[in-house]
Amino acid sequence: MAEIVEMAGVGTHPVEVQAAEGMRRIVLSSPPANALSLATMDALIAALEEAKADRSCRVVVLAAKGRIFSAGHDLKEISAHRGDADRGRAFFEETMRRCSQLMQTIVRLPQPVIAEVNGLATAAGCQLVASCDLAIASEEAQFCTPGVNIGLFCSTPMVALSRNLSNKHAMEMLLTGETIDARSARDFGLVNRVVPPEYLGTVVGKYATTIASKSALTVRTGKEAFYAQAEMGLSDAYDYAARVMVDNMMARDAEEGIGAFLEKRKPNWTGE
Repeated sequence: MAEIVEMAGVGTHPVEVQAAEGMRRIVLSSPPANALSLATMDALIAALEEAKADRSCRVVVLAAKGRIFSAGHDLKEISAHRGDADRGRAFFEETMRRCSQLMQTIVRLPQPVIAEVNGLATAAGCQLVASCDLAIASEEAQFCTPGVNIGLFCSTPMVALSRNLSNKHAMEMLLTGETIDARSARDFGLVNRVVPPEYLGTVVGKYATTIASKSALTVRTGKEAFYAQAEMGLSDAYDYAARVMVDNMMARDAEEGIGAFLEKRKPNWTGE
């Protein structure tokens, strides 16, 4: 089936949105750097909010054109504001607010978000990958948080990294600023799988199709609960998860799913 291609954002259209069969594919479209300028972050947030409102969308794939997934914040845009009366402080604050909004939009999106990484993801670009629920990388992908090399510690990428990697691995990336290859990223816990570049789209599509075949209500419930319980102490997490489980059991989709399993048939999800 041919995809329906739309655009998100304004001006040069830094983001393309391709919708087909329960999936939205959001593509960073400002090569070579695919930098996270304010305009690009606004376009990404808009595209994610559109996906959130689309009941037919079951999963979101975040990809990029070119050899760089994202080089992070637009340093030229940042440097241009050094001449402001406040030496850029207001612009820097707005940039960080928008970045935090983008990353939290991904985490709070009802649909799972899969990063499809076929190039370099650096600084806030690496943060973008770490913020996604799943990440599939080609063998050519690379990752780094090089802020320390230019006198700017990657403090906001640190938030996402520290929630995905062990402390030692996160600090290794943050303190050295060195680039790691895709297999190291997998070993560190930053990506789920590493595949040859020619199979990247196929593997991501398989993940997306598998997730899209599940009950949207169940997936939405599970994603929200996963991130909520992760911030709690053990006892509170179990109390919370138990309440979520009971509410989930009362859903029509759970009744249908259990019935279909016992009757050895395919379930008919309604999202209720």
